[in-house]
Amino acid sequence: GPALLFVKTSQGKEEGRRFYACSACRDRKNCNFFQWEDEKVSETRLAAREEYNRNHQPLLTHRQNVERYKNFVLLPLSKRRFCQECQQLLLPEEWEKHLDHRFLCGISMAQLKSPSQLLYPLENKKTNAQYLFADRSCQFLLKLFSNLGFRRVLSVGTPRLHEMIQSKASQEEDFRIRSLLLDIDFRYSQFYTEDEFCHYNMFNDYFFGGEAARETCRKFLSEDNGERVIMVTDPPFGGLVEALASSFKKLMTMWKETGKEGHGNKEMPMFWIFPYFFESRILDFFPSFSMMDYQVDYDNHALYKHGKKGRRQSPVRIFTNITPSTIVLPVEEGYRFCTICQRYVSSGNQHCEICDSCTSKDGRRWKHCVLCKRCVKPSWFHCNNCNCCALQNHSCEKTDAACFVCGKAGHKRSACPSLPCT
Repeated sequence: GPALLFVKTSQGKEEGRRFYACSACRDRKNCNFFQWEDEKVSETRLAAREEYNRNHQPLLTHRQNVERYKNFVLLPLSKRRFCQECQQLLLPEEWEKHLDHRFLCGISMAQLKSPSQLLYPLENKKTNAQYLFADRSCQFLLKLFSNLGFRRVLSVGTPRLHEMIQSKASQEEDFRIRSLLLDIDFRYSQFYTEDEFCHYNMFNDYFFGGEAARETCRKFLSEDNGERVIMVTDPPFGGLVEALASSFKKLMTMWKETGKEGHGNKEMPMFWIFPYFFESRILDFFPSFSMMDYQVDYDNHALYKHGKKGRRQSPVRIFTNITPSTIVLPVEEGYRFCTICQRYVSSGNQHCEICDSCTSKDGRRWKHCVLCKRCVKPSWFHCNNCNCCALQNHSCEKTDAACFVCGKAGHKRSACPSLPCT
């Protein structure tokens, strides 16, 4: 899809020439596209780029993959194979080409309904979300959506949630929620029809299937006059917040334009699932959003697991424009309702009378610093040299460069007050 225009900044000021680079791949090893904004591209170089793009297209179209799937499910269990190296469902006439590959046999319907269990996580964590929602988090989200009256979920980069919705819809007659998955991982086209999955880049709002795929999304959002639909997104944590916010606003605009009577100043309900230390960046783009205390867990992440299985509590939270008091968090997991803040908070998040808020971001009880005039992490102490709170063994050296995490000047990433710490 389209590239993004980048510029280096220092203390909020532009430095150097502006350039175009790949929207999805931040690492040149994964995509070497680079072009200065004012550069004139020769016909030879343009032709070479077009040839490169043609050679890197998927071998099969989405429609061809759907037809293959129909043939695959008709096969007896003994003839259903999945090549782990090519990450592809295999028809019997293709076995010979994959004889020296590792493959799985006897692929059941249950496995086909859970493709995220079959597919390996893609390696580039800045482009692809390597970690998938734990079952506990999916169950919580589905129960919450049902209680809030939602009937459709636009799943942007949330394949595990999408497949749970699809599975429940096919097994339970009274389950009324449906989902449309937008994801950059084209491998999912092997398992879902064109009405269930769109190949999509959330960093530049690009539908690889063109106007037909965009229309599929528009039609999904327009059902019931645009009512009872929510967008849920779980972007790669290494992704640019500004680019993501731009794409999400465009999807919100698409929803707003679908309402026959118009949605006025209303926003499409949304859950943006992201680490809490990006709170200030997200609120810059979506000031109507609030951060919930619910800790979202991931199956294949050594750190971000629930309870004692993970080495630390997950820093991943839900940012939403839904009224906080209506989002009921599970009491059995230690969440409680703060009558002053009118929202559910974690057990360690105590209300600060001075700040007049439940201020903890990481689940621990924070302490109020009179000098900083705000609550800080329990492991932080006020430094008179820096005139702010920081870790006891921090370096007092100031820096003019902007922080990589929050974008503000005066400190480095390692000393950012937004970062999680122990």
